[in-house]
Amino acid sequence: MLDSSPRHIVAASALIRNAKGEVALVRTERRGWELPGGQVELGESLIAGLEREIYEECGLHVEIERLLQVRSNLSSSIVIFCFQATYVGGDLRGSAETPEVRWADPQAAQDLITHPALRRSFSEMLANDNGLQYQAYRTSPFELVETRAL
Repeated sequence: MLDSSPRHIVAASALIRNAKGEVALVRTERRGWELPGGQVELGESLIAGLEREIYEECGLHVEIERLLQVRSNLSSSIVIFCFQATYVGGDLRGSAETPEVRWADPQAAQDLITHPALRRSFSEMLANDNGLQYQAYRTSPFELVETRAL
């Protein structure tokens, strides 16, 4: 019998800014440049998982602030919670998963992020200063299924 119970992967990412207003980016082999983050492990809170992923991927300590966006990747059943964060310490460095890391001004970051879903998400986070956003999309090819301000 087929198990039809819901199963989603939960992930989190952060739009991290330093004192100059620059944004932290990591480059992965699969998606190119993107915001730091990753999958939340079993028994881990969203915030603890995000802080762990950020430190593992780029060596930064951050203060997690407000929730900016929730995205549903319908192609792979991943739900991604995107937070705003402020850099508080650590040295920016890469990892095996993220061979390149950098600070970039928001416009340069927008130009570096080429994955369609991530680029749109980043653009909307920059444009929306006050509210929470929701997006649902499919990949290969990219198709925005739903977007709304909450």
